[in-house]
Amino acid sequence: MDRLTLGGFLTRLLASALLVVLTYNPAGYSYLHWVATTLPKVGPLQAIAGLVLLGGWAFFAHATWRSLGTFGVLLATALCAALVWLLVSWGWIQLGTGGVLGWIADAVLALLLAIGVSWSLVERRVTGQVVVDEGERR
Repeated sequence: MDRLTLGGFLTRLLASALLVVLTYNPAGYSYLHWVATTLPKVGPLQAIAGLVLLGGWAFFAHATWRSLGTFGVLLATALCAALVWLLVSWGWIQLGTGGVLGWIADAVLALLLAIGVSWSLVERRVTGQVVVDEGERR
């Protein structure tokens, strides 16, 4: 799989959105809300779910950071913030209404993660260069 398709990007976006929304969302149905209702006690199912989410975050965050780098992550975040600012200035988004800012933060984070896990494929397609970080270990 050496090329990125729209379907491939949308799949990555869906996966990152699920990760973000399952971890926290303003609707109140998320892992953080679930654990908060039982603190200080955490059950085994909550521990397993937390470790699965942590693994997902580790994968997406690591891939995003390696692909975009510090400058790329900052640039993509600034671009998303400017886009939100533009939509607010046009009146398309009302930040004062319940939970909108939380949903926007979830959407921006999901988009940033999806771009991060897709970027190396875009870069390879645009430049024709393959990035090899490490050789095969034996």
